[in-house]
Amino acid sequence: MENLSLVLGTLGALLLLGVVSELISRRIRIPRVTLLILSGVVVGPPGLGWLPSLTREWYPLVSHVALLMVGFLLGRKLERRNLKSVGMPVLAFSVFEVLGAAVLVCVGTFLAGAPPSMALVLAGVAPASAPAAVMSVTKETASKGVFTDTLLGIVALDDAWGLVVFSVLVATAGAIAGSGGVIEALTDGGRELGGAILIGVGLGVPSALLLRWLRGMEPMQAEALGIVLVAGALSLWFESSFILAGMLVGATIVNLCPPDREPFQAVEALEWPIMVLFFVLAGAEADLTRLKDLGVVGTTYVLLRCVGLVAGAYIGGTIAGVDRSHRRWMGPAIFPQAGVALGMALVAGQRFPQIREDLLAVVIGSTILFEVVGPILTRLALIRVGDAGAEGAQPGTPAHSSSDSG
Repeated sequence: MENLSLVLGTLGALLLLGVVSELISRRIRIPRVTLLILSGVVVGPPGLGWLPSLTREWYPLVSHVALLMVGFLLGRKLERRNLKSVGMPVLAFSVFEVLGAAVLVCVGTFLAGAPPSMALVLAGVAPASAPAAVMSVTKETASKGVFTDTLLGIVALDDAWGLVVFSVLVATAGAIAGSGGVIEALTDGGRELGGAILIGVGLGVPSALLLRWLRGMEPMQAEALGIVLVAGALSLWFESSFILAGMLVGATIVNLCPPDREPFQAVEALEWPIMVLFFVLAGAEADLTRLKDLGVVGTTYVLLRCVGLVAGAYIGGTIAGVDRSHRRWMGPAIFPQAGVALGMALVAGQRFPQIREDLLAVVIGSTILFEVVGPILTRLALIRVGDAGAEGAQPGTPAHSSSDSG
């Protein structure tokens, strides 16, 4: 009973911490995501150490469920009509920001002294984004518009492109290191992508058919949550990308279901409490001492990832013919980076044990930085292009029209 009391009390306290963060966020205009992460740092082992040790066991489950929900809800943005309206900009932005970050990080970290294998792995990690943080900021600021739809489309595709680039670069690093890892890396990449596609379509089609027969929010909510959890279980079983699988389930459903049968609102009603736990526990897992271990290679990685995303997004937006302010602000809007990057680093660390410690020091340290600062820049970008609603704009800050030069 004592453990049960501790569990219930801790869960209640963390959810109430989310409410407090919401209220403070409205006052000081810092994204609630950043406040939740910083709250986790303060109350967790990096700070005051108030969280009981059992919360460390919660993080894998909470993070998987949260990212599955995020992937599922991002899948809604891949609806055919939405893709037709923002399709070319999404494709151009995502391709060029991925290439820009990967190329600059690879060349720059190698020149900064990183071994070739580490430079290639960091280049594969660099394009990864944080869909949960980006989506949370767009909701918090009540953002609507072409820029917002394009941004959400980009972070939905980032993990797909990122996995392809990561697999190719890790395979190349394996060949250079003489570890015989080319076939293994390509096989792993194919399993991650192919498995996610099979799970997404395989679950999405029958789920969409079943939704046609359901009436009411509660049955839809039960089915949608069941689908998301089963997709996660299958993804872990087949070692495929769970966030991509969740996204493809959502994309399949949104393209096969009538609008009045879509379950996304039902999932959104459950999402925020899970996200509160996710962000606070992510902050509690952060080891701030890693920041001092970034060194020259880590600092180069951080700077060139930022430059690559901004330059790549600007080039892609220019090719797609989008508004100048959108080209200028899309790069900063996708700065947040979190769990996907850490997952990639852990996979690469297992394959290349000789660079594991240095690699994790760079990726963990930079991820903490991007987790905290990234959402602030996402919010600023949404305000500057004029997509943020009245709640999201800073007092005295005029909303810019989409034609504004920014």
